[in-house]
Amino acid sequence: MRTKTVVNPSLLDALIPVLFLIVSLYFSVTLYGPSSSYGANQLALILSGCIAIVIGFKNGNSWKTIEHAISEGISKSINALFILLMVGSLIGTWILSGTVPAMIYYGLQIIHPDVFYVTACILCALTSLSIGSSWSTAGTIGVGLMGVAFGLGLSPAITAGAIISGAYFGDKLSPLSDTTNLASASTETDIFEHIRHMLWTTVPSISLALMLYLIIGLNSSPITGEINIGENLRLIEQNFNIGPHLFIPLIVVFYMAIKKYPAFPTLTIGMLLGAVFAVVFQPETIHTFSLLATERSMSPDEFAAYSAQVQNGNISPAMQTLDGVWRAMVDRFMISSGNPEFDELFYNGGMTKMVNTVWLAMCSMFFGSIMERLGMLQRVVDSLVKSVKTTGGLILTTAASCISVNILSGDQYMAIILPGRMFRAEFKAKNLASKNLSRAVEDTATMTSVLVPWNTCSVYMFGVLGVSAFAFAPFCFFNIISPCMTILYGYLNFKIEPLAEQAVTEEVPEKTL
Repeated sequence: MRTKTVVNPSLLDALIPVLFLIVSLYFSVTLYGPSSSYGANQLALILSGCIAIVIGFKNGNSWKTIEHAISEGISKSINALFILLMVGSLIGTWILSGTVPAMIYYGLQIIHPDVFYVTACILCALTSLSIGSSWSTAGTIGVGLMGVAFGLGLSPAITAGAIISGAYFGDKLSPLSDTTNLASASTETDIFEHIRHMLWTTVPSISLALMLYLIIGLNSSPITGEINIGENLRLIEQNFNIGPHLFIPLIVVFYMAIKKYPAFPTLTIGMLLGAVFAVVFQPETIHTFSLLATERSMSPDEFAAYSAQVQNGNISPAMQTLDGVWRAMVDRFMISSGNPEFDELFYNGGMTKMVNTVWLAMCSMFFGSIMERLGMLQRVVDSLVKSVKTTGGLILTTAASCISVNILSGDQYMAIILPGRMFRAEFKAKNLASKNLSRAVEDTATMTSVLVPWNTCSVYMFGVLGVSAFAFAPFCFFNIISPCMTILYGYLNFKIEPLAEQAVTEEVPEKTL
């Protein structure tokens, strides 16, 4: 049996699935708006992947090769998918325990609406810098800040943008961050040299972002009209027992993150602590939630029978407590305060809330793994390298490659590793220190990942903050300014270090991640 010769894809071959995806996503968003992430975008990614498969067959690739690529690509994301599910459970128990309500309660009293956006960005920046994780920052303090924004009547899209900007600032500069370590390792740069060199682009970028958030805050009014902060505080007090002790689960998670415990066990412990705090401090809230959730899952006759059993003592308080905590881990928490907008604020959490996010992430990896295995991703990147002569052009090409990989693969790690490895020789040939490459990679690959709606980072932020990338992306000022800043430095030849100045770090072994 003759084996068909595999032909490398042409640039046209590589661009066809990309163009199909762009057109499909355009119609998806046009037809369904914010709801496009609940199925339409997933279909666009799968169909685009199928187009790539057909082209792969044309070039001589076997189905076994493609199937292996799909399986391997999705298996690499399994850890992230389980983290998404655990974040859902953590949010659910932290609302039930009063941790998130306490964050909102004290935030409403401390933060003034005029400086909320800039304050949110700074808080997330400091948090992420200390723990080295944009995901953990958004999934914990970010959720609380979104609630504060609601209570103040402020824009959820701008708030999400400020949270993400701050979270990515800390993630980018923290030596505890996986992306920071990955960018330095893939370019063979000492991590502290990498961080110090990034300060030249990062500090001006975050400064401009903070100025924009401050200007917007000083010149904007609540989008929901007249906001009664006192009423929101009263409703929180009415439905939860509030106190500073409720921040303990948050502190424990931050401590474990700083100590670099793995994400999944850290989040699991945080979720279990939330459950324990709920049982100890919010027993009435648990029973109310249990009854409300049960009522929504039953017919009127079934619920009447269930209520009679509760009143007659046939269903013990302990079983109601177990039911309420279990439901908060699995499904969305809910309350009935008589204020629909207030109730919507706490209609959050649970694994089921993350199921759609997991679905979108899997479809993204389906498309990205096919594009990578069939050589289409490399073909697009290779086409960008041609005709590069100046330092500015090289950094622009590096930035374009990182952004392209983010778009094509839907994975920020791939966007860091592939250009980082591919451009090392080119930077060395032009007598440029590797820290110029590591900075360009981090300023673009890490920063733009969250701006691509089907990228796993963007999907995660949508899942925890409840705002789609199409809404928050224009307000992620830090993430937008950073790539522009690194490209500008390249063309101005400002803070571009020659190879000789990094000779001492060239012998540093590659980091073990």
